[in-house]
Amino acid sequence: MRKFFDAEIKKMKIENCYFPLFVSSTVLQKEKDHIEGFAPEDAWVTKSGDTELEVPIAIRPTSETAMYPYFRKWIRGHRDLPLRLNQWCNVVRWEFSNPTPFIRSREFLWQEGHTAFATKVEADKEVLEVLELYQRIYEEFLAIPVVKGKKSENEKFAGGLYTTSVEAFVPNTGRGVQGATSHCLGQNFAKMFEINFENEKGEKGMVWQNSWGYSTRTIGVMVMVHGDDKGLVLPPKVASVQVIVIPVPYKDADIQAICDACSETAEELNNAGFRAETDLRDNYSPGWKYSNWELKGVPLRIEIGPRDMAKNQVRVGRRDNGAKEDISRIILVDQIKDLLENVQQTLFDAAKQKRDACVVLLDVTRRKLREMLKHVPRVRWEHARLFAPLLISQSSRRGRCALPLENPLKGGLTGEEATSSTGVT
Repeated sequence: MRKFFDAEIKKMKIENCYFPLFVSSTVLQKEKDHIEGFAPEDAWVTKSGDTELEVPIAIRPTSETAMYPYFRKWIRGHRDLPLRLNQWCNVVRWEFSNPTPFIRSREFLWQEGHTAFATKVEADKEVLEVLELYQRIYEEFLAIPVVKGKKSENEKFAGGLYTTSVEAFVPNTGRGVQGATSHCLGQNFAKMFEINFENEKGEKGMVWQNSWGYSTRTIGVMVMVHGDDKGLVLPPKVASVQVIVIPVPYKDADIQAICDACSETAEELNNAGFRAETDLRDNYSPGWKYSNWELKGVPLRIEIGPRDMAKNQVRVGRRDNGAKEDISRIILVDQIKDLLENVQQTLFDAAKQKRDACVVLLDVTRRKLREMLKHVPRVRWEHARLFAPLLISQSSRRGRCALPLENPLKGGLTGEEATSSTGVT
């Protein structure tokens, strides 16, 4: 995913950079609106060894405060724009008591983009371009359908003009999950940090800014959407091991020959561009290995035994649906390619079908609200503020409202309906 995203943003002339982990309290005080939203999340360094620091230093919860003082220095005129930077880094947030691995942890890895433009039109265009990349990450790589939407005023990024996001749905819990966000910050941060420029006419103006990011939460969403009682179910495009090859020796079989055949098969697949490994450990049974690799979510398993060698074939098992088939080694590479593509598409189709089955149009009346909480209610935007508190009070979950940029059921643009869900932001 990182390789894909990094290549795509470089096509957009966005440069990678890195800024310090620590932020001074002096700089944090500059963003009054922003600090209201993030002050509870800040972690502070107060000691160096046994010595108290004269001025505590914050660990970044995000990097506006670290980056924008330099934006002010670097941007002088219209020829300095646009300024488009991205960094891959870690951040720390400390406002919650019960962290959940990959979903809501105190420290997490992410990428965060920060850009500045001369006009709002340019900024608006980039917001949607980046949001499209986030949708592709979820749908093309993680096989998870998402809804692109615009956040309500109450849920937009603190200090920003507006926030867009991609929202995923976890069928087993009935919860929505914010997958990634792309914010238009407007000129509020430019005003805070005095990021001004001189245009072609010699007139002074403030820049328009964006920020956007996705994190290791993508992994948590993938685990929740595709996983089952046996363990992980990994989409082939993001699986570190796409094919595991396991020897199945019978009594009195030529074990070395079977292991050699497994190694040759894995080498052939690796040479063809797949990510394949062998499990030749002799202290575990084939059945134990099957369960172990199913737990790890490897998309395909190849079994090779004496009968398979005699017929010049292998047996291939799928992790997603448990189906098995015998494939001739002569056409193995082509068949593995087709199977991996089919697994990827099948996972996406299954997730989309489950999500769509849980989407209902919610009447503006209160009847049957309790029964509908197990679904993802779709309410008209003008009623979103009415139903958000109702959803919270009835479900004891955190409610979210987002105006979809596209209708998740019918496709196309819509401005009349909003998706309101309970879940994680």
